[in-house]
Amino acid sequence: MTAEFGANGAGGPPRGRRVALEARRGRGATVNPEGRFEATRRESFDDGWPEEAEPRLRTEVIPERARHIITRNASPDIPFDRSINPYRGCEHGCIYCFARPNHGYVGLSPGLDFETRLFSKPDAAALLERELSAPGYRPRTIALGTATDPYQPIERGHRITRAVLEVLARFRHPVGIVTKSNLILRDRDLLAEMAALNLVKVAISVTTLDPDLARRLEPRAPHPRRRLEAIRSLSEAGVPVMVIAAPLIPSLNDHEIEAILEASRAAGACEANYVLLRLPHELDDLVGDWFSEHYPGRKEHVFSLLTGARGGKTYDASFGTRMIGQGPYADLIRRRFALAKRRLGFSEEPVRQTAELFRVPPRVGDQLALF
Repeated sequence: MTAEFGANGAGGPPRGRRVALEARRGRGATVNPEGRFEATRRESFDDGWPEEAEPRLRTEVIPERARHIITRNASPDIPFDRSINPYRGCEHGCIYCFARPNHGYVGLSPGLDFETRLFSKPDAAALLERELSAPGYRPRTIALGTATDPYQPIERGHRITRAVLEVLARFRHPVGIVTKSNLILRDRDLLAEMAALNLVKVAISVTTLDPDLARRLEPRAPHPRRRLEAIRSLSEAGVPVMVIAAPLIPSLNDHEIEAILEASRAAGACEANYVLLRLPHELDDLVGDWFSEHYPGRKEHVFSLLTGARGGKTYDASFGTRMIGQGPYADLIRRRFALAKRRLGFSEEPVRQTAELFRVPPRVGDQLALF
């Protein structure tokens, strides 16, 4: 049964509408709470009556007609000032995804809605061409897939990411791609051509090498072995690849730091980075509920270590520390990571893409210059 409360109702934080296990099998979130902007919240509780069977959750893709495709930011602790996300929401279902709360801006839940009710941007390539052609545009590396994965499963049919890359290649515009999917190998031909001009770098996220943990954490993302194969294949094609061990979750996958780096380096990764688990807004309760279902005995210890690295809170958004935390536990992770990188021969200097080759290609019907 579900009860409804005002957004500021008493009784502690609601856990959201519970969804039967069979209905959400293959999904990451365990609940579907209202977003933080909603006027009411619902909480499930046991009233003694048997639950009715729920239909299996299906993925729904809704076209989103955006007015602009390049998003700007001025964050001092990330190495890019512009990004493109071809999709809103992500079918990979990673429980830890810091983009989940963004679904609240469209009146949907950061829980199961985030991974089942997705938005595509079919006009992305056309919008990008228009924005790159604008007088006065100054090129700098565009980050592709900073919020949701540009190679999530629906990209197979929609091919929006491929279309965006084709525009960037024609304009000789630098790009950095973040993904955890080996679907990126579909575009290896285009990426190799861009890499030959120093226009692209790819970051592959490897959260764990344990298939069972990966299936629980990120149920529809490719197997860890497939990600290592993607690193190898791209590296062999001349594409510089960074491995991102992210997120590092205290007492869950932090013991794998060295193993992840060793496997990724052996596959050809030339750079490495990490991010400590981030829990903005509703993600705190979502991850807590996930631990209650999958690893109840570890939940208290995990959150104790996390709050110790976040100034006594589960999340601290301060620039400079929001990605890596601070304090004894965070320092230990930082030192272990640095030592492993040095031992394995990872580059200390990032591979940077060039913006000097940027050009606006002529369009059909444009008058050609005589000289």
